[in-house]
Order: sequence, then C-alpha cells, then structure tokens
Amino acid sequence: MANEEQRLISAAQAGDLDSFNQIVRLYETRVYNLCYRMLGDTDAAADATQDTFISAFRHLANFRGGALKSWLLRIATNTCYDVLRTRKRRPSVSLDKEPDDEGNRLDLPDPGASLDELMLQQELSAAIQRGLAELPEDQRIVIILSDIQGLAYEEIAHITGVQLGTVKSRLSRARAKLRDILRAGELLPLKFRLDDETTT
Repeated sequence: MANEEQRLISAAQAGDLDSFNQIVRLYETRVYNLCYRMLGDTDAAADATQDTFISAFRHLANFRGGALKSWLLRIATNTCYDVLRTRKRRPSVSLDKEPDDEGNRLDLPDPGASLDELMLQQELSAAIQRGLAELPEDQRIVIILSDIQGLAYEEIAHITGVQLGTVKSRLSRARAKLRDILRAGELLPLKFRLDDETTT
C-alpha cells in the first residue's frame, strides 16, 4: 500500500489528475468525517473537504514525503479553523441551531449490525456530535483526531502543530469535559447512561 501510495503521489506531482483522484478516493471519507466533527454541518463539511483537496492539489509539489494522511488532515484542520473564524466574524446561522444530525454523513456503519443497533449507533453519534460542538476548538480537534480518527499522540502533535505535552493535556481536558457534557445534558441514548442516571 505504501509503495502504491508513493506511486500515486509521484504521478500526481507530475500532473496526472487520475492519480490525484485516486488519492482523493483513498482519503475523502477520513477528511470529510474530520470536517463534519469539527464543523457540525454536512454542507460546511462537504465544502471544507472540497477545499482541502483543492489546496492539497495546488500544494502537492511541496509535499516532501512522510505520511500523506497526516499532511491531508493538517490541511483539513486548517481549513476548518478558517471556516470557524469566518463564522465568528459573520455568523450566518442561528446560534441556537443544533448540529446537523440528518444521518447523511460518511460515517461507516457496522455492516453486520441489526437495524436496532444501527439506530443506536446513529443516536450515539448525534449525541457525541452535540457534545463536541460545546468543546473549545483546540480541545475538539485533538479528541476528534485521537478518539474518532484513532491517531497516535505524535501524529496529532504534527497535524495540530503543538507540543506533545499540549496534545495530552488538551485531550485529557476534552475527554473530561465531553463526559460531563454528555452526562449533565442527558444527551446519551438511554442504553449508554450509567444506572444511577436512569433512576428517579
């Protein structure tokens, strides 16, 4: 896989658009999911994903090796920060609007799950997204990269451009805060709540 990816990168750097499109297909789901979790809106996530790959194509000649995934996720992270900064300057939606949970994201369901399990997964995903939306952006990105994307601390530090110790402290605070948000707001589906939270 690494050799094939390197071949695609080299061909794309030489101007082969089909090779770049194959790179897009390899990483579009991961990039979209990061953008969705950061922005909480399917349309904004789709736009940010497109902007990420446009930027990647324009700057591919500057890619000097290393993990392509980390490079793309760093571009996606910066793209999301740009969107969030623009929102703060010119809010275009109601601040009361809840994060989009229409279910048309590219989260991949378990193919062996029953209908009830799929519904529960969607409920949990929506609850987590509402909780993520309440976190500060610097905490939100590290918990997305670690607990949703499954990246190592070192990779997260590279993507976010902060020290390893900062990643760990932000992640610790993010997990604690998200846990408190989910419990306090009763956002979790009933099955995932602790026993003492479901008693009256």
